[in-house]
Amino acid sequence: MYENNLDFAKKLDSQDKLAKHRGEFYFPTNDAGESLLYFTGNSLGLMPKRTQDAVQVELDAWKKYGVEAHFMGRNPWKDYHEYVTDSLAKLVGAKADEVVAMGTLTSNLNSLLVSFYRPNGKRNKIMIEGSAFPSDIYSVSSHIALHGLNPDNCLIKLYPKAGANKIETSDILQAIEDNKDTLAVVMLGAVNYYSGQYFDLKSITEKAHEVGAYAGFDLAHTIGNVKPELHDWDVDFAMWCTYKYLNSGPGATAGIFVHNKFAERFDIPRLAGWWGHDKTERFKMDSEFKPMRGAEGWQNSNPAILPLACLKASLSIFDEVGMDNLREKSLSLTGYLEFLLNDLKNSAIEIITPKEANERGCQISIRVKNANKELFNELTKKGVISDWREPDVVRVAPVPLYNSFEDVYRFVVILGSCLK
Repeated sequence: MYENNLDFAKKLDSQDKLAKHRGEFYFPTNDAGESLLYFTGNSLGLMPKRTQDAVQVELDAWKKYGVEAHFMGRNPWKDYHEYVTDSLAKLVGAKADEVVAMGTLTSNLNSLLVSFYRPNGKRNKIMIEGSAFPSDIYSVSSHIALHGLNPDNCLIKLYPKAGANKIETSDILQAIEDNKDTLAVVMLGAVNYYSGQYFDLKSITEKAHEVGAYAGFDLAHTIGNVKPELHDWDVDFAMWCTYKYLNSGPGATAGIFVHNKFAERFDIPRLAGWWGHDKTERFKMDSEFKPMRGAEGWQNSNPAILPLACLKASLSIFDEVGMDNLREKSLSLTGYLEFLLNDLKNSAIEIITPKEANERGCQISIRVKNANKELFNELTKKGVISDWREPDVVRVAPVPLYNSFEDVYRFVVILGSCLK
């Protein structure tokens, strides 16, 4: 199927219907002005060329109208977060009233746990993968402690079996069953940041509900990478950032999902803020909080316009391309990368990301036996921007919006030369 040569990689690029979108992004360059190989879209996506104009529009509105830009100009600011709602909903398989752009990733997780982690008697445990991004573990642990409980007793961490790299779905479901009387929330990173494993959200959600627990997911490494069906799978809540695969810039505005079965559950405890107040009465400045229907009712503050302008610009590309097309190319890119890595025939290399296509996105995590950060530094010197995770893993993400098959080929050639 694949061939290990540059001509074949270029042939694949010539047949790629998404190749034209590569030119819509700025690639980092070296001192000689040459583009570097960029494989860290799983940490910070590249800047779309249309972003600068989008931000300039809002700067011009601020310059011309001042505070009146909330109600005047091309994109009145008062409703700016609503401009990205439909696009975000499409990316996560949600209804429009189930998503809202707001906050930052961990602040959103903390807000949602206030609502969905309500320990009651012995039902007080949260389940998470042991290799979850540290911020998620900090967050869930802090909520357990805030309720006067001990995270050592109430936090269930999932790990692969000895000698394995992925957590089998069957083991997750069994762990839920084993804790069926004490489990309050299952909260996993939908795509694990370290291994790149994409969990079976549908089966996990079904099992969580079967035992009386909520199911929520961190979509930081999922949104814009693979497409879940949050509404149809009956997921209770989710949160994400937008600076990775959604290319919205460092610290960009994040987002949440709350299933619309909770849309009018105004009795659910939440952290209240005025932007979550009924927008038809918001500017009456009433001291009694009346949450809006749906996910918007979890908002706290008025939206940050310039970061939202970056998000809006990037999402316009996703609207044009479509996740089905991105996923198709993603599977080809990672398949080619896997083939080339295996063709190195180097016993030091182990791919710890699942081989099964439905269990991974576009990230491939490569464990290199006896390696240390010198390998990563050598890759960097040779023009590769990748990601190092202690003690011995190089993470690379060939992002289908802007990476090419030639990028993948050249990376493996460079990796091979470093290993020699």
